[in-house]
Amino acid sequence: MTVEQNVLQQHSQKHQQTLLNQLREVTGTTDVQLLQQALQVSNGDLAEAVAFLTEKNAKVPQQDEATYYQTTQVGNDRYISVGSQADTNVIDLTGDDKDDLQRAIALSLEESSRAFRETGITDEEQAISRVLEASIAENKASLKRTHTEVWSDSPNPHDRKRMENCPVGLKNVGNTCWFSAVIQSLFNLLEFQRLVLYYSPPARVQDLPRNQKEHRNLPFMQELRNLFSLMVGSKRKYVDPSRAVEILKDAFKSSESQQQDVSEFTHKLLDWLEDAFQMKAEEDREGEKPKNPMVELFYGRFQAVGVLEGKKFENTEMFGQYPLQVNGFKDLHECLEAAMIEGEIESLHSSAENSAKSGQEHWFTELPPVLTFELSRFEFNQALGRPEKIHNKLEFPSMLYMDRYMDRNREITRIKREEIRRLKEQLTLLQQRLERYLSYGSGPKRFPLADVLQYAMEFASSKPVCTSPLEDIDTSAPPGGTTGQLLPALSTAEQGPSCTLPEGLSPAPTQAPSTQQRVPIHKPFTQSRLPPDLPMHPAPRHITEEELRVLEGCLHRWRSEVENDTHDLQGSISRIHRTIELMYSDKSMMQVPFRLHAVLVHEGQANAGHYWAYIYDPHQQRWMKYNDISVTKSSWEELVRDSFGGYRNASAYCLMYINDKKPFLIEEEFDKETGQMLSGLDKLPSDLKTYVKEDNGLFDKEIEEWDTLQARKAQQEKLALAAATAAAETTTSPQPMSTEPSPPDSWGPQQDPEYMEQPSPTDDSKHLQEDTERAISKAAAEKQEERSPEGLLTAAMMTPNMQGIIMSIGKARSVFEKLGPEAAFFKAIKVEYTRLLRFAQEDTDPENDYRLQHVIVYFIHNQAPKKILERTLLMQFADRNLSFDERCKSIMKVARAKLDLVKPEEVNMEEYEMWHQDYRNFRETTIFLMIGLELFQKKCFVEALMYLIYSYQYNRELLVKGLYRGHNDELIGHYRRECLLKLNENAAGMFESGEEPEVCNGLSIMNELVVPCIPLLLVHDTEKDLLAVEDMRNRWCSYLGQEMEPNLQEKLTDFLPKLLDCSTEIKSFHDPPKLPTYSTLELVERYGRVMASLSWVPADGR
Repeated sequence: MTVEQNVLQQHSQKHQQTLLNQLREVTGTTDVQLLQQALQVSNGDLAEAVAFLTEKNAKVPQQDEATYYQTTQVGNDRYISVGSQADTNVIDLTGDDKDDLQRAIALSLEESSRAFRETGITDEEQAISRVLEASIAENKASLKRTHTEVWSDSPNPHDRKRMENCPVGLKNVGNTCWFSAVIQSLFNLLEFQRLVLYYSPPARVQDLPRNQKEHRNLPFMQELRNLFSLMVGSKRKYVDPSRAVEILKDAFKSSESQQQDVSEFTHKLLDWLEDAFQMKAEEDREGEKPKNPMVELFYGRFQAVGVLEGKKFENTEMFGQYPLQVNGFKDLHECLEAAMIEGEIESLHSSAENSAKSGQEHWFTELPPVLTFELSRFEFNQALGRPEKIHNKLEFPSMLYMDRYMDRNREITRIKREEIRRLKEQLTLLQQRLERYLSYGSGPKRFPLADVLQYAMEFASSKPVCTSPLEDIDTSAPPGGTTGQLLPALSTAEQGPSCTLPEGLSPAPTQAPSTQQRVPIHKPFTQSRLPPDLPMHPAPRHITEEELRVLEGCLHRWRSEVENDTHDLQGSISRIHRTIELMYSDKSMMQVPFRLHAVLVHEGQANAGHYWAYIYDPHQQRWMKYNDISVTKSSWEELVRDSFGGYRNASAYCLMYINDKKPFLIEEEFDKETGQMLSGLDKLPSDLKTYVKEDNGLFDKEIEEWDTLQARKAQQEKLALAAATAAAETTTSPQPMSTEPSPPDSWGPQQDPEYMEQPSPTDDSKHLQEDTERAISKAAAEKQEERSPEGLLTAAMMTPNMQGIIMSIGKARSVFEKLGPEAAFFKAIKVEYTRLLRFAQEDTDPENDYRLQHVIVYFIHNQAPKKILERTLLMQFADRNLSFDERCKSIMKVARAKLDLVKPEEVNMEEYEMWHQDYRNFRETTIFLMIGLELFQKKCFVEALMYLIYSYQYNRELLVKGLYRGHNDELIGHYRRECLLKLNENAAGMFESGEEPEVCNGLSIMNELVVPCIPLLLVHDTEKDLLAVEDMRNRWCSYLGQEMEPNLQEKLTDFLPKLLDCSTEIKSFHDPPKLPTYSTLELVERYGRVMASLSWVPADGR
């Protein structure tokens, strides 16, 4: 066959596969044979095929043996495809108006077919296009977010720096976890990695691609090379694959979006890679048939041997990813056994040519070095009209021996299969017999027979009693009454020879019950032990020693017989199981080993979820978990827990095995001259080496700029601490002050004011407090005397700032009286600055945060420029509220005169305003936090959430500028996380109630509050936040395996995709709540009270 003929045949087969996929999606029919028959009957006409299936579905079709797939027909020689999943908007073909329905379907299919003919783009490719466009759109939209929606990478590049020898992660740019999982699995196949890195496009198409495939595949190959080179040599912890995804998106045209399926993407990816390498192979061939390295790596062949209508056939086919059904099987070998045999196969082994049975077997003739299994965990629910995920447990080994499926072992395998079939029949019979022993009885409740005999023996051996269990209870007594209950008299005949009354009581005459004698009555809630005459268990009323001896002997003998029979059955079953397990363990059947290389895991449902990959590192001999940007060490135990299924809502979706006898797949390269293993940039060709060096240079520059900024901040902090230390060590003797007014230029940059150079003498704290109290009292007394509008003491006078000013002016009273207001001003401002500096140096508890009381303390903590501190202090001393007495008014006038002397160029007012705006943001963040914590403590979690969310967001924005710009992010993160967990718990409880209003309310809480906040927990990738998200998702995913009303199932199915979306982009969010106004005193008091009442505080106490 020529190359042109081969291409035409492949195109025809792809088109046929597309028709099958369209029929499957439209009709919901998953029976491949039935779909094949419909296409045959209709001669490829989709409308007639749909009509055939519609009529077929209306009748309850009977399986026709002639409809088995005959492999001699034109089939797909690339790979066996699972096909596209059925869309959730499935058309109901069971309605009455089938003519209109068929016309609508025919029109839709005609448009789809016409689009394929015009563009050459299949529905499968359009599906991939939809998700890629959505990914790119979301990534671009993230650049246009408002101030309240900025959630980006860590601003500290050191957080994004790659650890030595650690693998590089891939950023999720919007529902692209499927891309990351597949690319990482292929990248860690070192042979595949080398093929991509050293790929060069054919010379004839470097200038101008001649067709659509070349225009699509060649740019993608270049971007894939760039991406792989960054994954090899980047200094970044993770890289952005947006450009490669952009190329994929540009290859198709669509406007819709959906969660992409790993198997479909892998099919198309390998298809594009094969096309790209095919062009190169055809150019490089020298008269020989071109060899495509993608085909040699990922494609194998199998021999199909079958019988159709009594006629035998054999045919060889190619395959890539091999599909396996999961439902109904417990391990991978059972799946493979079922996939290798279809239909009735007895006639395959006989010589009867006229047998009417049909079926086929698959035998591998050539296995690819990379053997990939698709685990079909989705099935179409005809009742709900949507696909559903299969959560059954399926085990798979780390080492898989494929000998039993090879064509060369066909006869040996058939003999062993027949032996296994015979053993399984015996096993079924033995298990049925064992079940009769373990589940004995004829009623709804059954018990092990040995236990039943043991219970009977215990009953017979119990001490006999002479009374009925009801005879000592007066059923006529009122409930809760305290009247003693009388014991009815018993006749001698009723008592029997073995019964005696307690000492002190004599039998009464039968005709007259006793009204005087009473017996103790057992009160189970007030007595600590049972009366001695009341048996612990039911006991026989009458039994003789002879009867008991005979009965015990029989029961002992029967129980021993039953136990022996049970033990023998269990032993036989175990031996058969062991024989079946070891059936293929001889050396001759362990010559084709395949080692597990990668497991692609899916968590979620059929129409949404999250993907990640476990990949084995043969050099470190450990498993690694690749979850988007996160690459962590893992273990086989964690892989089993997440991949086998049945444990959570996560399970393996794709298994990648590699031939263990072909080490070149995972071998590192070595330098031919030195013999040293190549690593990092040495593995790259020259063009990619330059590309990676440029990217690393940009990252180095980002780190350098960050380090410079942090060094500048650290130097400022060091100078501030040195100044504070020097001030504390100065002499306590007061410095002489000039009575002359300060010259105007003394406030300029050439000379700092005296009060900023050194603190005032340190006074005893008791005297300081007394001076403060006297100053405030005097101000109040003078206010009462003057009673003028200027002398009113407003609420502003009682703020911490104003109290400090009054105190400092009180301290400067003697200076004011001796030297005048100018000297008193310097004295007062020095006292106040020293006091605030001391506050800034104190190590306080979170409830005593001096930054809230004094803006100057906030500025000192954050190394504000000296001119900002000076002007802020001047503004406080220039406050008009100080005009309530002559001394304060005089000092206030001096401060205002100093402000007038400040030249515009001496203080940058934009910087001044920026610092004060940061302080206002700090107070606002504090109010958000305070209200959120108060509501959290009152269990008002719905109301508390938004306050905690915005306090965390604004606080992180503050902390970017410095450690003391905001509050402890760990504390806010803890209560934000706890609030979300409480809301999730409450919403889940409402859902479990099953009541429609409660269910709707619970889902509303999740959709409007919890789900929009989940990206906030994912974006910073902290362990506690990730665990909280996993706990919330597990709670809802646990409902999947439970029985519930159809309406609840539908609501759950609609909700789960939103919950399981792992994108870190925020799509919509609530506006921040409006904040009330608080005075400084009220804010400090309430904040201190709520912080003191917290049950959890950060370790650093900040």
